[in-house]
Amino acid sequence: MSPHTTVDHTKPGHRPRFEPLRATTKTIHRPIGPVAYDCLKLIVVRDGSAILFSEFGERPINVGDVVLLAANVLCGSEPERHITVSTIYVDSDYVLDQLFWQHVDVLCDRLDTQDLADTIYTEPVQILRVGEARAGMLMPWVDELVALTTDGLARHRFHRAQALWFSIIDQISPFISISPHRIASGQRAHIRPTLPRDRWFAPLRAEARQVEALLRGDVAHDWSLTELADAVHLSSKQLSRVFVDAFGKTPLAYLTMLRVQEMSRQLREPEVSIAEAGRSVGWRSRNRATEAFRAHTGITPARYRQMQRVPANGTSTPA
Repeated sequence: MSPHTTVDHTKPGHRPRFEPLRATTKTIHRPIGPVAYDCLKLIVVRDGSAILFSEFGERPINVGDVVLLAANVLCGSEPERHITVSTIYVDSDYVLDQLFWQHVDVLCDRLDTQDLADTIYTEPVQILRVGEARAGMLMPWVDELVALTTDGLARHRFHRAQALWFSIIDQISPFISISPHRIASGQRAHIRPTLPRDRWFAPLRAEARQVEALLRGDVAHDWSLTELADAVHLSSKQLSRVFVDAFGKTPLAYLTMLRVQEMSRQLREPEVSIAEAGRSVGWRSRNRATEAFRAHTGITPARYRQMQRVPANGTSTPA
């Protein structure tokens, strides 16, 4: 279940109810991640400091900083004593809808919106140095959004939550880097894209969901594109297109992300060596495991393990 999906207990069967926005506030004392979410994340630093690590390496974040994190991008943090953050989870299709109306004067139709996003927003992780004064101005809006969405966003409060989101992003958007350089769709599919899927205003293809379930169910298997395509009765070329449309990565790039996530979990167990953790997720050599881990998280497995040895002075959960 994604961070922006809740269970509606008012209906028979307690079926999940989708929400475009969710906000939380947490204090973190221990290293967390790397972890990837299927939505955009906006993280406002309220107190304390930490070292953020992702594909860009390690960078400090402090009060007055806002982190913009794209969907399906691995990221983690190492608090310096502690850090308190408010995190807003936003569905990427919801953001694309807003981008369309923002640029409706230059876009022919909604299908052009993803191309525009891929053209101007090419950085999967951005640390926005907005300053303490501006960050402080955001806090009343952020706190109200947390209160509105903690137990699920009620339909009759949707417009208020949307107004709060618009107020927040209005203050932050001037700090978001816009790139003049276009990245080709093929390149985006093999690396870590800013927005994870093309916006076709239609449900995800069943084949994409089936392949994602296969990959997640057995990350250590030596999957080939042909094997995955055969499993859902598509050609390799068709599967790549369908999966990239759904998740913004090729199936094998998505598998690498899942392996890094699972390897990080294994590395939190002190009795598991780096080589063993790598082999357990499907990499036969320590060098290959280290290379993939560093490419997706910005740090080596050894550095990540070192973070876990920091004495605990509290408990934490992922931001």
